Amino acid sequence: MNMQHIVSLLEEYKTGRAGLGDVLKELKKLPYEDLDFAKVDHHRALRNGFPEVIFCQGKTVEQVVKIFHSLADNNRNILATRAGQEIFEAVQAQYPEAKYNAPGRVVSLTREQCKNSSRKVLVLTAGTADIPVAEEAAVCSEVMGHEVERIYDVGVAGIHRLFAHYDKFDTAAVLIVVAGMEGALASVVGGLVDVPVVAVPTSVGYGANFNGLSALLSMLNSCAKGVGVVNIDNGFGAAALADAIIRSGLKNG
Repeated sequence: MNMQHIVSLLEEYKTGRAGLGDVLKELKKLPYEDLDFAKVDHHRALRNGFPEVIFCQGKTVEQVVKIFHSLADNNRNILATRAGQEIFEAVQAQYPEAKYNAPGRVVSLTREQCKNSSRKVLVLTAGTADIPVAEEAAVCSEVMGHEVERIYDVGVAGIHRLFAHYDKFDTAAVLIVVAGMEGALASVVGGLVDVPVVAVPTSVGYGANFNGLSALLSMLNSCAKGVGVVNIDNGFGAAALADAIIRSGLKNG
């Protein structure tokens, strides 16, 4: 339920293609639709620029499918994160065009291609083990309407691998840097660019990594300017922040 959808409803009523009852039935879902076990926020796209995203972890397959159906009735593009294969198969049974990114565990439905910036979201990982979190960030960014380029396994243990891609940094509106272990890559990248860096700590690492806590603290303590940090393993949060940054720039530009 975005601004375009509401305008379309009002135009259909104005021209007589939809009755008052039909329009009121649709508007009744604002600001949310009560499914008993969930209250689906159809107003979110109007407020935040993108519909509510389904966090599948902790939900049953049936619950996810019902929420997905509710969102798909009112929005063009849908995302479901932390989704297993079983959830994807259940969604795809109703929406054959739905796609699944297995590494990132993201189910997506894209019925409207949009491009929100002429510049890219660049997604980097320190290591190969960080790719699942990076894929969540990348897929979510793509569905939100951004061109994404992935640069994986360019951590500080072999910093020359990062510099081999240095010329690509100028094409980015935002860089998402995903790193576990000590999380140093975000500071290195932050010191090389003049655009925002969204740092994502991952739970990848040995014991003293404390399931991502050490990487999180390293990123929060970065001396590089322009580095913002999201929660551990939160690829979706990184994509949402990157999207907000780009939208803000377009609005103010």
